[in-house]
Amino acid sequence: MSILTSILFALAGIVPSGDAFIEPLQPRDSVLIADQFEYGFRLDGVEPGTTIELQDFGAFADDSLVLVRDWRIDTLRSSRSGMDLSGSVVVSPFEEGHYRLPGIAVRRTLPGGQTDTLLFNPAELDVMTMPVDTANFVINDIKGQMRYPLRFVETLPWIGGALLLAALVFLAVRLVRRHGKGAAAGKPDEPPYVVALRSLDRFKDEKYWAPDRQKAYYSGITDILKTYIASRFGVDAPEMTTDELFDALKSCSGIKPEVWTETRGLFELADFVKFAKHTATRDENLRSLSTAVAFVTSTYQTELGEGHAEDVL
Repeated sequence: MSILTSILFALAGIVPSGDAFIEPLQPRDSVLIADQFEYGFRLDGVEPGTTIELQDFGAFADDSLVLVRDWRIDTLRSSRSGMDLSGSVVVSPFEEGHYRLPGIAVRRTLPGGQTDTLLFNPAELDVMTMPVDTANFVINDIKGQMRYPLRFVETLPWIGGALLLAALVFLAVRLVRRHGKGAAAGKPDEPPYVVALRSLDRFKDEKYWAPDRQKAYYSGITDILKTYIASRFGVDAPEMTTDELFDALKSCSGIKPEVWTETRGLFELADFVKFAKHTATRDENLRSLSTAVAFVTSTYQTELGEGHAEDVL
């Protein structure tokens, strides 16, 4: 018996209080090793303000009887006249045999200061192991995990989730595309002459006039002009040779003769540089860029004049 229990007996009067209870946490028809049991006592009609002290049950536990959970006090019923209490520990036997559990001593101090010790008679427990027929015992292989056939109902949540995910992706793609189209529709297209002049402005740097870069220089200028001509006059300029292009431009209104002549000279010089390995001089390079800018500017101004005349009419 623990030291605390001895002190309780020495200092307080002993009051026999019946038998302690022992109840299996998992009821079955026999008691097996490692089963867990709730072992404790019940007090009825405890006056409000009563103090209860319990013995250290861990002193009784060992390797054969393990203390799984220490003391816990539960209130079974409460009223103005008093309370019904239940106190218990959880123990588990780990050896076969007969167990005589220790009696339970509870020190009680009443509201008036009177102290006594309630003694509950111990409980007994017979623990068995599973019987093994050593004569006919056969060791079998461990069976694999049993797998049940997958039912269609079980796949419905996965199918629904996949459909929902697909719908969300489709909706996101539609929103992105619609937003992109709306942004593109909201941004006005720049006039062809603005695009052409901005593109020509990039060739102002004399680094493009170096002999090893002149082919790219003249190809860039003529390509910009062909794109502008296609937009301004509706001529398939990118697919035409120089002769075909300027034959077509003869019938286009809005091109001054001197501008037509200078621009043709620019294209012919570009053909020499690109196909005959001609190296243009600095003056030719500068004049070519000026001619390209003048062609765009003059034809654009002519277009504005034609539009103004139509407005007046």
